[in-house]
Amino acid sequence: MKVRADILRTYQSLHTWTGICAGLLLFIGFYAGSLTMFKHQLQQWITPTVSVAGDHNPMPAPLRDWQTLLDTTLQQQALALQAGFTLDLRESAPVIRWYSQGNARELRLDNQLSEARLNASSQPQQIVLQQHTENRFADLLDYLHRSAGIGGEIGHDQAGVYVLGIAAVLYFLALVSGVVILLPTLTKTFFALRTSKGSSRFWLDSHNLVGIASLPFHLIIAWTVIVFAFHDLIYDGLTPFYGDTPMFAQGEPPRQSYDVASLPPLAQQLAAAQAYSPAHKPVHLSYMRLNSRSPVVIIQMLNPDGMVRGPDADYLYMHPYTLEIQPFTFSNQPGADYGKTVMGLFALHYGSYAGDWGRWGYFVMGLFGAFLFYSGNLLWLDKRSQKQQQVSRSTRVMAALTVGVSLGSMLAVVLTLLSGKLLGGNGLSENLPGALLSNLNYAYLVSYYSVFVVFVVWTFWQGAARAAYQGLLLLTVSCAALPFASLYLQWRQPDLYAFSSTAGVDLMALLFATIFAFAAYKTQQRQHKAALHSLWSLPAAPVHSAVTSSLESPG
Repeated sequence: MKVRADILRTYQSLHTWTGICAGLLLFIGFYAGSLTMFKHQLQQWITPTVSVAGDHNPMPAPLRDWQTLLDTTLQQQALALQAGFTLDLRESAPVIRWYSQGNARELRLDNQLSEARLNASSQPQQIVLQQHTENRFADLLDYLHRSAGIGGEIGHDQAGVYVLGIAAVLYFLALVSGVVILLPTLTKTFFALRTSKGSSRFWLDSHNLVGIASLPFHLIIAWTVIVFAFHDLIYDGLTPFYGDTPMFAQGEPPRQSYDVASLPPLAQQLAAAQAYSPAHKPVHLSYMRLNSRSPVVIIQMLNPDGMVRGPDADYLYMHPYTLEIQPFTFSNQPGADYGKTVMGLFALHYGSYAGDWGRWGYFVMGLFGAFLFYSGNLLWLDKRSQKQQQVSRSTRVMAALTVGVSLGSMLAVVLTLLSGKLLGGNGLSENLPGALLSNLNYAYLVSYYSVFVVFVVWTFWQGAARAAYQGLLLLTVSCAALPFASLYLQWRQPDLYAFSSTAGVDLMALLFATIFAFAAYKTQQRQHKAALHSLWSLPAAPVHSAVTSSLESPG
């Protein structure tokens, strides 16, 4: 297919600058998003066994024990009734959880979680209470995925969500313009990986192959991110068309309050949920406002073979007393177009429509997406530096940002994971002074941003070429250290840490250590082969020469 040269130049500029402007933010969003595909496994890896909310045993507790715990908790714990509480039917021992400080919707680091369990003694009507700070490492990954780590709030959402929404618009333009650029040579070069024509050609071929092969995935992600980021603005824009008419159907206002004494048995509630959708399995219940006029129980419904709205489950809203299905529940009825559209958007973004295969697929494609932005920046840097007799300051700054932000954000997550495991496993967090380290959530935050900022500054000081090799070596060592941390803690505290239950995370860490080691080797080779004045050559002068030369060279 032929495309006029002036059109190609226009789309080339559009593709370059939209990619450069949004690439680094999207890199963080994509690699963190790929990790969220297995955030429950990562949360389990970093947390002692006794306090992992998602530690599901193949033999769940019998329903009668859940009913006993539920009745006893409602009678003895007024705070649980006031705050709302949750229970997960997949757990091996019944436990009811509620927030004595904070709530599940706020990203607070000092949330206090209370847990009620059945007394193992001869008094079954007595419960054992425990209280601890909620471990929110998985929420840190979600936060990075949704906001790229940009702090602050606009309205009721993080400011970074809107920034990533704008980046997604640029991302969509980069995708479309990239396809137009490749149209004339697509059939000839689609599967070509030309290693004999230099590293730049190989990077270009790899960039094009990944971009075109995963184009549907990237279009889906770009579209859904824009919808998620700006849905409030979209709804507000529709207000003039609706006027005083409610945009969503409202039910009859409640006329009476309810009392927990008349709450139907748990088995009856589960039967009603199962009858609504036999293909789903109710596994997790969240009760809210049980003593009010508007009580509700939100039931997570698993369906591994179907399309669901959440990362691994759908949500059924039910009146816990009348057992009536409430609005915003997923719909399996004909004609429920709006509900099915919303469910489709969520499922396409989370990859929750093909079970474990879909989760692994989105994990891999998320990493490829991060590679797409990283390689795109490298290609631009190479092309720009080749046109200059002396590498300009602006090019060196962009190279330092590319290496520092990309490798620094990954290194920060790995070291935060490692430090959180060791601090929690050795009980050190309880003995360290001050709230900053006595609460592991603060330690996570300090660890991530400290490592990230230090590595970015270090990259500017050392130069992009040297820091790229050093960063990849640090990633290799950090990933390789994760399974050793698991083995150490199993030896030290076998009752809290079982290596067999976290072996999947440890094996993946070893795989990534191997990948980063190979990348470090290839980076070192490229440095030795680079021309003397190349952006990626190692200077023979002292380590601060990269910064000195960048400040002296023209912009």
